[in-house]
Amino acid sequence: MSLLADRLSRIKPSPTIAVTSKARALKAAGRDVIGLGAGEPDFDTPENIRAAGIRAIENGQTRYTDVDGTPDLKKAICAKFARENGLTYTPDQVTVGVGGKQVLYNALMATLNPGDEVIIPAPYWVSYPDMVLLAEGTPVTVACPAENGFKLLPADLDAAITSKTKWLILNSPSNPTGAAYTADELKALGEVLLKHPHVYIMTDDMYEHLVYEDFKFTTIAQVVPALYDRTLTVNGVSKSYSMTGWRIGYAAGPKALIKAMGIIQSQSTSNPTSISQAAAVEALNGPQDFIKERAAVFQTRRDLVVSMLNQATGLNCPNPEGAFYVYPSCAGTIGKTAPTGKVIETDEDFASELLEAEGVAVVHGAAFGLSPFFRISYATSTEVLEEACTRIQRFCGSLK
Repeated sequence: MSLLADRLSRIKPSPTIAVTSKARALKAAGRDVIGLGAGEPDFDTPENIRAAGIRAIENGQTRYTDVDGTPDLKKAICAKFARENGLTYTPDQVTVGVGGKQVLYNALMATLNPGDEVIIPAPYWVSYPDMVLLAEGTPVTVACPAENGFKLLPADLDAAITSKTKWLILNSPSNPTGAAYTADELKALGEVLLKHPHVYIMTDDMYEHLVYEDFKFTTIAQVVPALYDRTLTVNGVSKSYSMTGWRIGYAAGPKALIKAMGIIQSQSTSNPTSISQAAAVEALNGPQDFIKERAAVFQTRRDLVVSMLNQATGLNCPNPEGAFYVYPSCAGTIGKTAPTGKVIETDEDFASELLEAEGVAVVHGAAFGLSPFFRISYATSTEVLEEACTRIQRFCGSLK
């Protein structure tokens, strides 16, 4: 009898974490490596939020809390949704988890039966399909090519829906492409969903505040109110507030679903860290002006990276609306020979040879469900990005 469960064979380790770990290991071994794999802001958590966490420790807020979030944090989340998204929720419609990933996982575990289908636009965040598989559902990926702006078209959504479809997962702005849906685009998808009342919508809005130029963020329950009762709106403090390590994600949706997600959490992790929840209250209720300032820095970095990558032979880099990723095509390098003598046949080959030749770690596009592309996170300093892009240009120029 095998020690390990059969379900483990359905999934694979996170490729983004694997790339980051490999870059760290090479650095530790003395290699000059620039890691562009991690989806993590390089800014520190703002001082007022850190201070709130310290106060929580000093005031003895170090005990168990309610399983799926403190009353204070749920109240702050309700206020955030009302203030920023025009959505009205009550605390019993809100759940708090150990990061956005747990919130998504709880929802899928609480709702999927074997054979239930989940529509996932590709490119997708690497964890979506694997979480569906762990919950015994069936991921149905829908290709969203660059010529469609990496976005799901209404006709493609309609064609993917079957009697077994339970969820559509929408991520805007997107990891890995930075593509973001306009209100009109969401309305068009909403019209399709209104024809299929058995389909629920899970929106991952984690990069909500990282949008550029005059792009206006909206979420589907906001622009299609008729879908309110069928939508789980997921968000968190990780990206907007530079709180990745604090591990606080949250969602709002139908009461029955929120209650079921709480049951799952009660038998897995129980409550998120009490100290992190106190800090998250300050994040949501406190000053918000630094968010736009940081987004402006990210926009400058985006412009630099897009410009430099588009000067590299064989690469084509679209200009994303949000998040802190670019998703360039490396189609122009396929079939060429790297300095090691290896012929580049896939985007994984491209990423592997780039790391070998120039010490730049990126994530290959196949990990996100659409090739031949690769993902770069520009959540690092301008100097590092300039050096990394110079190395990428040099590598592309060396291909024969």
